[in-house]
Amino acid sequence: MIKIEEKLAKTYAIVAITKHGVKLARSLHQKFVRADLFYPEKFRQGDEEKIGIHLFSGKVSQILSDLFKTYKGIILFVSLGAVVRMIAPLLKDKKSDPAVVVIDDLGINVISVLSGHLGGANELTMEIASLLNGRPIITTASDVQKTIAVDLFGKQFGWEYETEEKITSVSASVVNQEKVAIIQESGEKNWWNHSSPLPDNIFVYSSIKDALADKSEAALVVTHRMLTQEETAILENGVLYRPKVIVLGIGCNRGTNAFEIEQVIIETLQELKFSIKSVKALCTIDIKKDEQGLIDVVNKYGWEFVTYSQTELNTVEISEPSETVFKYTGAYGVSEPAAKLYSGADELVLTKKKSGNVTISVGIVQHN
Repeated sequence: MIKIEEKLAKTYAIVAITKHGVKLARSLHQKFVRADLFYPEKFRQGDEEKIGIHLFSGKVSQILSDLFKTYKGIILFVSLGAVVRMIAPLLKDKKSDPAVVVIDDLGINVISVLSGHLGGANELTMEIASLLNGRPIITTASDVQKTIAVDLFGKQFGWEYETEEKITSVSASVVNQEKVAIIQESGEKNWWNHSSPLPDNIFVYSSIKDALADKSEAALVVTHRMLTQEETAILENGVLYRPKVIVLGIGCNRGTNAFEIEQVIIETLQELKFSIKSVKALCTIDIKKDEQGLIDVVNKYGWEFVTYSQTELNTVEISEPSETVFKYTGAYGVSEPAAKLYSGADELVLTKKKSGNVTISVGIVQHN
């Protein structure tokens, strides 16, 4: 048995158990530097400690449990049947299981076995196959058909889906070539990254109203807005995605606690009928970069925390320059110019609102 130091481990693990497999695995290990390599003690060649190769005794199934917990992906030079039997007891769910890729003893077939989408096994398979001059084998329907992967739609941009309830049924509509509507109100526009055209069964609409009138079998809706009661009908067989487009400009008195700041943000977004899941960044003046209340809020939600100098803020034209704010900060405004600078918008959704110790402005990042 071996002990794996999680803090020292690389992203991926390569495992081989045969003489030919070890030879290929050692070659791959030199090219694929993001991986640790494991093989049996009996194949020791004497340089393992020098180049960071891990040796183990006993069966590979005995170390797989630790590998599953430690690595994002596992690349195995082991027969597919054996791998299926070994990993079966370790499987939990597609959100937490690592990517698993299996390679035959000659390096001819590189097979995506587990967590092809969310775990990245399909991308890993393509990369490893290229390094080995092997044949990538991917069976995920959306990849084979070169269509939209519903569970990954917008993932590269940080989009979140509101709920996974309809992921499976909408995915079925996509791959079964039923009529699927895409309605995008905000967020990055370059989500289609295939060289081929958008499949014939997928239609893009400018509004939910138009999509409902055209009676599609399924829908993908991309918006930062909360839907109206009438609009929610589109989600009968639909997935709602939240793009990261909302920018919060915040000014606050020194020592304002996180709870007050958070409550102002939540109440403001509710008033605007915006989803908090679409917040991308909280922006303020650089003299607030150590404001604990702001730091606690951005850490809680995982938002970007961006600060600007007085000079930068003063380059932005704002609605109501304040001599009082200038006296204390050196800038004629904080929340409004900060939101404008980050979003790139000439006009904000909310120019400025004062609530207790907090001033808030809200902008939307525009994507061409």
